[in-house]
Amino acid sequence: MRFSLQREVFLKPLAQVVNVVERRQTLPVLANLLVQVKDGQLSLTGTDLEVEMVSRIAVDGSEDGETTIPARKLFDIVRALPDGSSVTVSQSAEKIAVQAGRSRFTLASLPANDFPAIDEVEATERVRVPEASLKELIERTAFAMAQQDVRYYLNGLLFDLREGSLRCVATDGHRLALCEAELDGGNGTKRQIIVPRKGVTELQRLLEGGDREVEIEMGRGHIRIKRDDVTFTSKLIDGRFPDYEAVIPIGADREVRIDREVLRASLQRAAILSNEKYRGVRIEVSPGQLKISAHNPEQEEAQEEVEAETKVDDLAVGFNVNYLLDALTALRDDQVILALRDANSSALVREASNERSRHVVMPLRL
Repeated sequence: MRFSLQREVFLKPLAQVVNVVERRQTLPVLANLLVQVKDGQLSLTGTDLEVEMVSRIAVDGSEDGETTIPARKLFDIVRALPDGSSVTVSQSAEKIAVQAGRSRFTLASLPANDFPAIDEVEATERVRVPEASLKELIERTAFAMAQQDVRYYLNGLLFDLREGSLRCVATDGHRLALCEAELDGGNGTKRQIIVPRKGVTELQRLLEGGDREVEIEMGRGHIRIKRDDVTFTSKLIDGRFPDYEAVIPIGADREVRIDREVLRASLQRAAILSNEKYRGVRIEVSPGQLKISAHNPEQEEAQEEVEAETKVDDLAVGFNVNYLLDALTALRDDQVILALRDANSSALVREASNERSRHVVMPLRL
């Protein structure tokens, strides 16, 4: 096996697959990348048995073959080489030689036959989505996933395929984030799957903007996302996601329209003097203004007043300031709507111009 290519060209597919490889693994071969050369195309595969990433790229002066190479070492070597270097990788017996200019490295390899293959995905649903849309769906919701919650089905992101649209939803039980994108030629299929946190993180790294489309295949136990140069596969969380639509407040008719950036800056300032454990801020609404206050056990206090379009009078609600800030960061509009009902009900935060992206934040007793 042998191939050559420019350092910068080699670095991109390497960076895509190396993150999937766990630093601590049960099988020695899982520390390696599967490297295959066939008909002038190089294919790199990394897996941790939960998530698999395959990256493909055209190479020069290649000889067909396959082997496995230590992932981190190969990535670190290529990254440390000077810009513009031409890198040649060749195999002789069980050793891999990496050459660039006057630099030469010899790495150990393991047989390609030892490398585990993720099961074939028998796709029950297939949809095509613009890559930029899928990236946006994940970025606007993934932050609300739970971390190591005993309710294991919350430690992931829900992909809710509906008639003509795809929704991503995440919740940790204290807040919920939802974002929706229309699908061209939606075929009316309905399906819900939960992608685990690691799969979501790798997808966020992988997806780029632009107009090109990616294909999403949903199988019984896997999701596969295909782009012309990369195939990403992840196992799914086997569980039932809660009925998130029941959490979205209905009848939260007391609306406050406010400048997103002004509100965000005020909350950040108030957060400095909030209780470090509970991160609570009190929001008081009166006609034309919003009052934000925070205090902590050292008897320190912060107060902010912000102009707002509202007719609501005499309503005060407590919230975890971090949850409100996360929601405001995920929104894009200059103006946002804060929909409230009473002091004991969740708040709905959304953009003023549309309801594509919605965030629910539970109240906090202060």
